[in-house]
Amino acid sequence: MDANGIDAIRALLSSKPRPVGWKARRERLDEVGSVWPVADDVKLTPADCGGVPGEWSIAPGSDASRVLMFFHGGGYCSGSIVSHRRMVTEAGRAAGARTLAIGYRLAPEHPFPAAYENALTAWRFLRSQGVPARSIAVGGDSAGGGLTAALACRLRYAGEELPACLWLVSPWTDLTMSGDSLVTKDAVDPLIHKDYLEELADAADAYAPASMDRKDARVSPLYAKLSGLPPILIQVGSAEALLDDATRFAGSAGTANVPVTLEIWPDMIHAWPLWNAQPPRARKRGRIHPAKSLGWIAPAETRPIVRAVIPAKRSASRDRKKVSVSIRYGPG
Repeated sequence: MDANGIDAIRALLSSKPRPVGWKARRERLDEVGSVWPVADDVKLTPADCGGVPGEWSIAPGSDASRVLMFFHGGGYCSGSIVSHRRMVTEAGRAAGARTLAIGYRLAPEHPFPAAYENALTAWRFLRSQGVPARSIAVGGDSAGGGLTAALACRLRYAGEELPACLWLVSPWTDLTMSGDSLVTKDAVDPLIHKDYLEELADAADAYAPASMDRKDARVSPLYAKLSGLPPILIQVGSAEALLDDATRFAGSAGTANVPVTLEIWPDMIHAWPLWNAQPPRARKRGRIHPAKSLGWIAPAETRPIVRAVIPAKRSASRDRKKVSVSIRYGPG
């Protein structure tokens, strides 16, 4: 399969009927996530993160003193270290860092706050290994992106040291599912579309009990108080139903004076880095991994772990103290 071609990814995702039941759904996500195999030069090491399963990875030439901790997507009910292994390991290569993938507990067997608590446990495990907060980026895709944001908010509320930056890919930030793109992008998103909305609702109910307010910031960070968070890189496809979850979260964070870079990748679908999909224009220039935009730099303690991405078009306001969201469309 041409792992760079979005058409090939669409064909892969539509090649079999959508599985019924969580067991089959988890197996299917592991299967499609493994179509792009892990590179032979990546070293993998299992980890016990305070009772939470994890996996270290490092590619040749990466800086082991810097860590990307990653939470997989899958609606809080599926996804695993296996399904996202290639995405995570190549993100580490692109960022020049070690990675730590986290296998948090899944609903419906383990509803909220299981994943929320596992995320904090994993963070504290990583800090206990002597890794400074300023040397850690925390990232995730889809539900893992929401979990990343929820963890950062929890740390900030508690007055704890924060990671150097956050990387959110196609983040699910609003379990009320109020974004217009859930309807307007219905026809072009092969993963999250109109007849899938009920399944999304079921997934949310499995994770967040019916008695819980869907606007609770612990499950819907779109409604959190975001001031004081570290720099955030948000990447979303133009052809995905959760586009509004990303753009609204970027707007809320920017309004709260959080430095945010929002990248909207043309033609890309939900969680496209899972299959290393690339826009045609980007493929002509050579393979580009979204994590390249993390901009990991020299390990001088006075330098940030993330470098601002220059937007293709500047905001109408040129006062960076007032406008902290920069928007660009696609890589390059």
